[in-house]
Amino acid sequence: MTKQAKRIKAWTGDRAVNHALNDAVKLVKANATAKFDESIEIAVNLGVDPRHADQQVRGVVSLPSGTGRDVRVAVIAKDAKAAEATAAGADIVGAEELVERIQGGFMEFDRVIATPDMMALVGRLGKVLGPRGLMPNPRVGTVTPNVGQAVKDAKGGAIEFRTEKTGIIHAGIGKASFTDEAIEANVKALVDALNRAKPTGAKGTYIKKISLSSTMGPGFKVDQGSINA
Repeated sequence: MTKQAKRIKAWTGDRAVNHALNDAVKLVKANATAKFDESIEIAVNLGVDPRHADQQVRGVVSLPSGTGRDVRVAVIAKDAKAAEATAAGADIVGAEELVERIQGGFMEFDRVIATPDMMALVGRLGKVLGPRGLMPNPRVGTVTPNVGQAVKDAKGGAIEFRTEKTGIIHAGIGKASFTDEAIEANVKALVDALNRAKPTGAKGTYIKKISLSSTMGPGFKVDQGSINA
């Protein structure tokens, strides 16, 4: 039998019951004992079947406390819009030459934003960016003429969410070094965004289960009533 690591043996808290949000946050932080600032992650099990077009859940939400991550933003734009993106803090800005670099394997970015007039070029990147969830999309604000604001949002804590094949939303909502209140605010913002994004085809219980965990720690179930309170 494989021995459990000392860190795992030291985990505390009941993982079988639903905890109030503030208690779940405290437990997750208490078990985030790695030698780095662990990310705090949320998993939301939705009562949807993403295989059906009318049950897909996708959107973007600005987390009030940010993510704690340095998001690298690439912008595909030219002329005045390229200058606007650069002034807003974009890490990489370009047009045809940037598209060619990405086609050649360049992937040193976490978010891609494009202006509508560049979508004919961006369409070439579907096979490269699509599987990584990085393809610009107007539904989540990454295809927009207002590239300056989009860059600021991405840098300031805006995250995209999208249901996986199993109907689960996974998202990073902060760091273990955040205050309890900051993490709780981010959880509430994301859950509120998911409720607003409820698809017309969703039947029965929409949000079935919510859990929080850290990068290296255990997951704890969250009582939904405590989020809405």
